[in-house]
Amino acid sequence: MTEIQYRLEQVRRVGGALPGPRSRELAGRRTSAVAAGVASTVPAYAADADGGIVLDVDGNQLVDLGSGIAVTTVGASAPAVVAKVKEAVEHFTHTCFMITPYEGYVAVAERLAELTPGDHAKKAALFNSGSEAVENAVKIARVHTKRQAIVVFDHAYHGRTNMTLAMTAKVMPYKQGFGPFAGEVYRVPVSYPFRDPEGMTGPEAARRALLQVEKQVGAENVAAVVIEPIQGEGGFIVPAEGFLPALSEWCTANGAVFVVDEVQAGVARTGEWFAVDHEGVVPDLIAVAKGVAGGMPLSGVVGRAEIMDSVHAGGLGGTYGGNPVACAAALGALQTIEEWDLLARARRIEEIVREELTPLVEETGIVGEIRGRGGMMALEFVLPGGKEPDADAAKAIAAECLEQGVIILTCGTFGNIVRLLPPLVIGEDLLRDGLQVFAQAIRNAAK
Repeated sequence: MTEIQYRLEQVRRVGGALPGPRSRELAGRRTSAVAAGVASTVPAYAADADGGIVLDVDGNQLVDLGSGIAVTTVGASAPAVVAKVKEAVEHFTHTCFMITPYEGYVAVAERLAELTPGDHAKKAALFNSGSEAVENAVKIARVHTKRQAIVVFDHAYHGRTNMTLAMTAKVMPYKQGFGPFAGEVYRVPVSYPFRDPEGMTGPEAARRALLQVEKQVGAENVAAVVIEPIQGEGGFIVPAEGFLPALSEWCTANGAVFVVDEVQAGVARTGEWFAVDHEGVVPDLIAVAKGVAGGMPLSGVVGRAEIMDSVHAGGLGGTYGGNPVACAAALGALQTIEEWDLLARARRIEEIVREELTPLVEETGIVGEIRGRGGMMALEFVLPGGKEPDADAAKAIAAECLEQGVIILTCGTFGNIVRLLPPLVIGEDLLRDGLQVFAQAIRNAAK
């Protein structure tokens, strides 16, 4: 693998209680200026970030096992991303592709068509956020099929717009008080091996869900089935083998569009370019965002050309969608993934996580399961002796890790999951150091 050069020393260092004095000062200013509904996991304020380290304004160096929720996959300041952004900014920051187009948008669309599954003709449309990508995938599917119903799954998270909130499962903090939501959205059970009946296969779980669709919605009314191939906020749930192919086959047989939300799992995060690649599934449409542009806001819908072209001219777009600077960043990020072989690094991260943490399942009794793929791993915490979710344990563990200078994120419908999303450029020594802090916090919670 390519030897990665870092700007910041890749060492964890905490000089006193967090947050430090400068972060506390900024927190005071924030209270007066920033809406209370905008929350932050870490109370320390960032000054710099590189590799697997976030440097705060008080000089503390925190191990980053969150990547800004899977965004800084190639690191927070990958040289190719920085160089291409600088070059783009020196020419123009905006023209609006719908007014005066530019090559960068076209180049990103071409690269996404090359990298996404399937050898069929593909086209793309670019937007700003994952929510926008998912919502536009729904619009495209409805126009193409001339149907209305959208099928989603338990534990799903698809975004914060009104449409995607309707598609998202978890009420707090995402949906509480924000209704009414968009209609014609129907939720069915997902394959959740840890909590499904023992021995349930992927095809059996798919049949359970699809039978509900057929009886309660009607196959002839379904515009799209939308699923995260590994659920993100819902708890990093990896469906049983065969679940995704069965959904895809049903959509093909019934004239529905199979939409895969790869916003969190896509773009090298799981050790393949896209999470569906692990089972050879070829979706009709794929929503991408987060890691695609090295930290710049960019998203897109990529899919079968005949489906993408269903929408009338002017029906897709947005003022900032496919911004030229963000497109430049995306080209740099995709180049970095290839040049640094970050697919292999993601697979190596999974090996290290399992090596460091698997013994805790038997040792502590509070780790129900370790699951995930590549650099998208999670632990589900339960009360000893069963599968009752233990959100308090997850919260306490995350808090102790932060005190020791390790950033980790919780998630899950029950709030009992700790997810690990390190930048794929993190060094092995730093990763092991962060995981060992995490492991000790788990042992402490189990006492």
